[in-house]
Amino acid sequence: MTQAIDIFLQEIADIFAFTRKDALEMIVAFHEEMENGLKGKRSSLKMLPSFTRRPKGNEKGNVLAIDLGGTNMRVLAVRLLGNGKVETIGVKRFSLEKDIVSKTEDVFFDFIADCVSVFLKEHDLDFSCEVGFTFSFPVVQTSISSGILVSWTKGFTVEGVEGHDVVGLLSKAFKRKGLESLKLVALVNDTVGTLVTKSYANPLCDLGVILGTGTNAAYPERIDRIKKYKGPWDSDEMIINIEWGGFDRIKRTIYDEKLDRDSENPGNQRMEKMVSGRYLGEIARLIIKEAFNKGFFGAKAIKDYFSKPYSLTTEKLSLLASDGDTINASGTESISYEDIWAIKEIGRTVSKRAARIAATAIASVVTHMDRNLASEHIIAVDGSLFEKYRGFREHMEIMLEEIFQDSKDKIQLSLTHDGSGIGAAIIAASLSFR
Repeated sequence: MTQAIDIFLQEIADIFAFTRKDALEMIVAFHEEMENGLKGKRSSLKMLPSFTRRPKGNEKGNVLAIDLGGTNMRVLAVRLLGNGKVETIGVKRFSLEKDIVSKTEDVFFDFIADCVSVFLKEHDLDFSCEVGFTFSFPVVQTSISSGILVSWTKGFTVEGVEGHDVVGLLSKAFKRKGLESLKLVALVNDTVGTLVTKSYANPLCDLGVILGTGTNAAYPERIDRIKKYKGPWDSDEMIINIEWGGFDRIKRTIYDEKLDRDSENPGNQRMEKMVSGRYLGEIARLIIKEAFNKGFFGAKAIKDYFSKPYSLTTEKLSLLASDGDTINASGTESISYEDIWAIKEIGRTVSKRAARIAATAIASVVTHMDRNLASEHIIAVDGSLFEKYRGFREHMEIMLEEIFQDSKDKIQLSLTHDGSGIGAAIIAASLSFR
């Protein structure tokens, strides 16, 4: 049986291989989608104007930020000191449980308001201040302080929000909860926030990337290239929220197709379903389930453990990659070392492809900005996949080296902690500096 599972694992590795040739083809397609999106033509990349730009680094003030992510929400207060320096006054994390992200809009936004109230009381902070709101979902912004939700992603299904202004909905919740003195001045995507946070300290940063529960990126675009934007703007650049999780011109496997068919949003977020933390564990589970059905695994516990969709989380896969046995530790029938090894190999194959696709997406945006790689580029990256998944960052760097070869040193990946929330605070503060 050992030889049979080895053959199966090699077949899976071949199916999930993402080569330099694949990467170069993806870059061409990505450029086409970016250009179409900027012109307002049909594109799998939304290319959404953010109504903000990179900071100057001299912004100062005390600001509150709400950072709504995929699995949790954070409320934080920061003090901007100028000279690119930020001091965190306080931060508190709140879990976004299933019963919250699947309710109605009033229940959902009241929950956010309640969390803000708890934070302010715990840190004995003033109830009257400006607020930056990081909202990590696709919105069409009409100004820096308003945005219409296009569609939920990452498993969120809150009713009554799609097609509505999320700032308006949160402001109403603040009023219901007695927080009228809080002024929501900036609506920020998490990738925009990550870019702003790093560029506040280092002006060479020109790309912000999220690699966690979801995946996305933002970059500063020349205003003359944003053909679909007709309004006034007081700068030669505007940060664009790419929404690259929707990119759909990548070759897919039968496992990707099945995951997509059975997902909450079939046909959408194709790249996100191949790259992000919400889905990598599920792709691996589908492969493991097939391997069991072919008789490659002996323990019945494997069938039981992997029978339920999303029972193998990416977090568990990450722990396995770091030599932790999260499966036997869960109290199931003992699974052999050989089977655990095979499961790890499946996880490695799935995560390696994800990392190489993510790196190629980065290469696509960098070469859109700087086709000949004439300048240095610092890429601000936030998210648990990049930070915690063993080997993920290394696979990204290898892919970038394969793509750029002798010019690889001009691209630097920089882990940017809490970038999404701090960035919202910087943007909120920067409004008074314009």
